[in-house]
Amino acid sequence: MQYDLIIVGGGAAGFFTAINVAENNPELKIAILERGKEVLSKVRISGGGRCNVTHAEFIPNELSKNYPRGEKELKGPFHTFMTGDVMEWFDRRGVALKIEEDGRVFPVSDSSETIINCFLSTVKQLGVEILKNHIVKDFYQKDRGWIIQTNQANFVTKKLMIATGSNPKIWKQLQKLEHQTIEAVPSLFTFNIKDSRITNLSGVVTNATVRVKQSKLSSEGALLITHWGMSGPAILKLSAWGAVELNAKQYDFEIVINWLYEYSQHEVFEELKALKEQYAKQQMYKYAQFGLPKRLWQSLVLASGIKNDMRWADTNKTQLKLLSDQLTQGVFAVKGKSTFKEEFVTAGGVDLKEIDFKTFQSKKHKNLYFAGEVLNIDAITGGFNFQNAWTGAYIAAQAIVSDF
Repeated sequence: MQYDLIIVGGGAAGFFTAINVAENNPELKIAILERGKEVLSKVRISGGGRCNVTHAEFIPNELSKNYPRGEKELKGPFHTFMTGDVMEWFDRRGVALKIEEDGRVFPVSDSSETIINCFLSTVKQLGVEILKNHIVKDFYQKDRGWIIQTNQANFVTKKLMIATGSNPKIWKQLQKLEHQTIEAVPSLFTFNIKDSRITNLSGVVTNATVRVKQSKLSSEGALLITHWGMSGPAILKLSAWGAVELNAKQYDFEIVINWLYEYSQHEVFEELKALKEQYAKQQMYKYAQFGLPKRLWQSLVLASGIKNDMRWADTNKTQLKLLSDQLTQGVFAVKGKSTFKEEFVTAGGVDLKEIDFKTFQSKKHKNLYFAGEVLNIDAITGGFNFQNAWTGAYIAAQAIVSDF
């Protein structure tokens, strides 16, 4: 079966490539090969089923800072096609989007089905073929085109787009084509922590600074205490930036938390001494200070050896010092990780040195293109991983069309 373009991978990057190529040149024969029974499965579960399409960051250089791997390489592409362009693209196709307080962009419908339906109806109108249950066994260059062998058929195509995400079998086939791939390690995960200080605090959220002991890794933002440990943006950012390093530690390490991220230990100690004067007769345990959630304050007070009926006046210097330590440099042992929601993001993929980021074409093989997570690009949570998929797919589509 002969095609002008075959896209391997029926996810966000694959569909975006197909649509942008077909709209620019309706004459081209295009097929998407998907190994599973369903297409766009990751789009379906993204953002808790709401599909976090992109992020409201409209300065390319600032946007690229959200990518632990790919920051440098994406600066140029983001000047070509970025968040505002994505929002306009969906708007033109009747998908209304909204920006939430934290900058995340979702469909107004709050349903990922809106995005999926947009893609499916558009590819149908454009005559793009979707071939499911096609497991790619091999692909190789012949003459100026490509041969693709699946479990069901053989295909010949002029141009080939690989948009398979973290698929080790495809990576192996790319290695046969002398492409380097960086081993996949998990990114965007939560920390498993068993510690009496947080045992009964599930659901507590507060802003904190977190750093990994004996490392340069640190992060700040909202931290959520869960029944298995810690999550929230501060932890997820740390897991993304530390994906490779924390994998090397086998997810067994210690973190230091400053629950009052704008205060130093010394400043907090001085403030506690002042509070002791001010609230001498008050029970310390009863009223939270520094704007901390009450349950967290009470837990840290008890962890400092201060009984729940003790008045401020009855505390000694050692106890106040211990409390200032708990508030600003509490050490917690991390033993393992958990996947963040159902969205499994990995660091790793095709070595970025082997990609021409003006076209997203392989530097090693003509007419071979890449987009999305198959590349060694990943981002923190907030719609940035999708933005990488849209940008790469769009630029590759322009390059593919211009070459026919």
